[in-house]
Formats: sequence, structure tokens, C-alpha cells
Amino acid sequence: MLFLWRAVVGKKIAMAVTGAIMIAFLIGHVAGNLLVFRGAVALDAWSAFLKHNAGVLWAVRAVLFVSVVLHVVAAVQVTLLDRKARPQAYARIQPQAATVASRTMRIGGLLIACFIVVHLMHLTTGTIRPAPFQEARVYDNVVGGFHIWWVALIYVVAMIVIGLHLVHGAWSWLRTLGLSRPKAEPLQRPIAAALAIVIWAGFTAIPLAILFGLVR
Repeated sequence: MLFLWRAVVGKKIAMAVTGAIMIAFLIGHVAGNLLVFRGAVALDAWSAFLKHNAGVLWAVRAVLFVSVVLHVVAAVQVTLLDRKARPQAYARIQPQAATVASRTMRIGGLLIACFIVVHLMHLTTGTIRPAPFQEARVYDNVVGGFHIWWVALIYVVAMIVIGLHLVHGAWSWLRTLGLSRPKAEPLQRPIAAALAIVIWAGFTAIPLAILFGLVR
């Protein structure tokens, strides 16, 4: 196992597996969050259900935390190995098959990591309070926060970054694990693109709906 980790291919497999775990979490997370459209009772009941099953919740959090750490470490190490293999940068970079999503993976990953910290401090711990926060009233916390335009803007921009990361990341893990054939045209990646769009749209709809008064 250690031998596999030391190899570049092993690190890429680790990134693929942990990426798949995080995508599965995002799907579940957005499904739960979309309950905001059904009102306070539905969303608060979902939150209470999760807290009632604390053992399962913390197990999921532990797996997710380990996945994030391994994903970041593997990504950093692969980047360093790439730079070591090519210490002299190209005088001119002219993308051929690369997309915006693939070219922004590293900076996007850093921005996402920063956003996760802000998001947890905002809607999980209540450390950052642009609006009143009560732990048991998830619906009120979400609606109150996203009624503030700059809070909603931060989330909307963050979802764009996450969506771009998913477009390339989802395709990469499918290819790394042999579940998708290489394609000469980067835009011909329908599964990854559809998955990224669904997750992005689900998360983005929430702050926008609240900001424009569709959810009160």
C-alpha cells in the first residue's frame, strides 16, 4: 500500500477515490439543503434527524475529513513531482485540449478549502454571524444569512469555483479508475459535466432564491 502511495499513479488513484467520496457527499449534502424549499419544518427536521444519529454523522464526517486530507496531500505531492520533472517552465503556454476547469484545478482547490472553513464557521458553528444564529433553527440561519447580498454573493461565486472543479475532477476520477475512456475533445465529457451542473445548480439555487425573496 505504501509502495503504491509513493508512485505517481498511486497518488492519482488516491485522488480519484477520495474525489469520488467527496462527490457522493456533495450529492447528499445538496439533496438535504434543497429541503429549504419545503420550509422550516422540513429542513429543521432533517437537521434534527442527523443530530439524532450522531454516530453515523460523525463517521461520515471522519471519512470525509480523511478524504479531504488525503486528496489535498496527494494533489500537492503530484504538483511538486510535476515541477521537479520539469524545473524549467515553458516560455509560452498555449492550451490545446485544456479547458478552463482543468487549468484552474489547483487555485480552485485552494479557494474551495478556504470556502469550506468559512462555510463551517458560518452555518455549522455560528462563529461567523452576519445574521442572528441559533443552532437548532437551521432554516432561519440559512434564510437570515442569504438575505444579506454579500453573503449570498460569496456562496454563488464559491459554487462557480466548485462547479468548475467538479467538471474536470469528476471526469478525471472516472478516467483514472478506468470508468471512462479518454476523449480527444475535452468538452465531450457528458457524465462529468451533467454531474457538475446538477450539483452547482442545486447549491446555487438556494442563496439566489432567498436573496430574491422566493424563499422567506
